[in-house]
Amino acid sequence: MKRLVTMTFGLAVALAITLPGCAANARGKSEITVNGKTVSVDYGRPTLHGRTIQQMLAMPSATGKFWRLGADSSTTFVTGTDLAFGDKTVPAGTYSLWAEHLDSGQWQLVFNTQHGQWGTSHDPSKDLVKVPLEESKADDSADMVTIGLEAEGGGGNLSIQWGDLALDTSFTSK
Repeated sequence: MKRLVTMTFGLAVALAITLPGCAANARGKSEITVNGKTVSVDYGRPTLHGRTIQQMLAMPSATGKFWRLGADSSTTFVTGTDLAFGDKTVPAGTYSLWAEHLDSGQWQLVFNTQHGQWGTSHDPSKDLVKVPLEESKADDSADMVTIGLEAEGGGGNLSIQWGDLALDTSFTSK
């Protein structure tokens, strides 16, 4: 009996340690240096698993028209310098990133001051800045979400791709 209890307890501990790791999505990170300061994004990478991006975006979610830009914990954007996205400024700091799909079909990148929360916990009262995203159709299809940063002159470009959906925006260092 003692042996059965010990084996059952051991199995329960092993499953508790192993299963959360199996369910988690892969993580991605992109990082650049802008005027000597680091800008980075860390995000979960869900997969389409044979579905289309249109099917994924049409699924009901706790975030409504806000797409969490990844999976699992919220997508984290960190900048060591103030960034200008057109006429909008994102101060140096740490943010969660969201994409808002507007009724007009346009997209906005949302910088939210709450970060580290689960990716479905979007609090709109903590949205700091919203900047327009340009939508295009990608030449190839990406099964996993990909968020990239690319340095360009005194700033850079942030790009998002999932399936054939491509979104991007440019910024400069202030």
